Amino acid sequence: MSDFDYDLFVIGGGSGGVRAARIAAGHGARVGVAEEYRYGGTCVIRGCVPKKLFVYASKFAEEFEDAAGFGWDVGESRFDWEKLVDAKDREITRLEAIYRRNLERAGVEMFDSRAVVEGPNTVRLMTDGREISAKTILIAVGATPNVDANLPGGEHVITSNEAFHLSDFPKRIVVAGGGYIAVEFAGIFNGLGAETTLLYRGEEILRGFDDDLRKALHEEMEKKGISVVCEDVFTSIEKTGDGLVGKTRQGRELHADKIMFAIGRRPNTAGLGLEAAGVKLDVNGAVVVDAQSRTNVPSIYAVGDVTDRVNLTPVAIREGHSFADTVFGGKPWTADHDLIPTAVFSQPEIGTVGLTQAEALIRHGAVDVYRAQFRPMKHTLSGRDEKMLMKVLVEPETDKVVGVHILGPDAGELSQVLGIALKMGARKADFDATMAVHPTAAEELVTMREPSERLRA
Repeated sequence: MSDFDYDLFVIGGGSGGVRAARIAAGHGARVGVAEEYRYGGTCVIRGCVPKKLFVYASKFAEEFEDAAGFGWDVGESRFDWEKLVDAKDREITRLEAIYRRNLERAGVEMFDSRAVVEGPNTVRLMTDGREISAKTILIAVGATPNVDANLPGGEHVITSNEAFHLSDFPKRIVVAGGGYIAVEFAGIFNGLGAETTLLYRGEEILRGFDDDLRKALHEEMEKKGISVVCEDVFTSIEKTGDGLVGKTRQGRELHADKIMFAIGRRPNTAGLGLEAAGVKLDVNGAVVVDAQSRTNVPSIYAVGDVTDRVNLTPVAIREGHSFADTVFGGKPWTADHDLIPTAVFSQPEIGTVGLTQAEALIRHGAVDVYRAQFRPMKHTLSGRDEKMLMKVLVEPETDKVVGVHILGPDAGELSQVLGIALKMGARKADFDATMAVHPTAAEELVTMREPSERLRA
């Protein structure tokens, strides 16, 4: 008989923690999991899933406009924010129930409570103060939105957490930030009819993405009516009788009904008791782990956004699965963080895998760039002024494709398939030898024969 209540206790019922709990239980471990909010985590409850539902909703206005070029008379249309929020809530409730059922079927015991670490093998449930012992503890509490605590009037802003539950749809909104969450929400609010401004401190939006994609998306967002302001930040926010007034470092006064901050996320480790247990955190509060997700305390592991490695839901799931197989299944393996396909559900959408042009040039010293920018076939009849961008990066000495970047419809779907090809080590010759599917936008990936540029460091 074990000296511990559980073989594994998971703090956090998001994607990474749930996957780890289910897999460990499948290997015969006695598993408990504590979640203080709702099962499914940020992605399912107030992140990528509801966000993409909102993205779908925000595209219909353009679809109705485009239909006229194809002979359709759509007639008058009207958007109802309350109906969208209610429909989203029903779907999220359905998904959370699935997460709970899957844990129950796996034999995992669930605790609807905040839990904190009391020691290397002890967890305390905050609802009733009960102490639980576990041979192994897994930290999977994710991350939480950043806010500027020192900004005068900062108490008036919302984050992505609140954006999903607004009682009234804002007619005017300013989104502060330039990452994927910021550009996605700017597209959502703009598409649903709000006067939208995106305010970003950097030189160009989407830092870390390929520069051609960043510039092209900026241009397309402005075509859609979003005011994109770079190299500026809020210095104060004031609540008035007419809403909010945000003043900026460059002297702007931005009037809005809502101001949303999407300036990054921080690991959700505050008040978790990790320091007292001896777990090492970095300067941003992230749990420091090795490739096997182990902390410096042998009995405590961490996966997902709380480790601030690659903050994507599929990565958290893979890390949780790897941890459970390794520790409880006798099948050691590590999650591979290389060549991760990524989508940004901006408007137009981005799909990317591999190195950016700048990264490829630094890493390899040389890169051949194949680039195509064109109007998608749909817009030859719709008349919409929107361009699609495709870019393939090749290391010339080996002919290996080291990066593919797409801006346009269904780019995220394409990046998943391209991720397989790059993971298998595809060469440009393999792309060239693949028959094109016509008429599609994707055929450009296999018909670009001559480099647009040959860059050498």
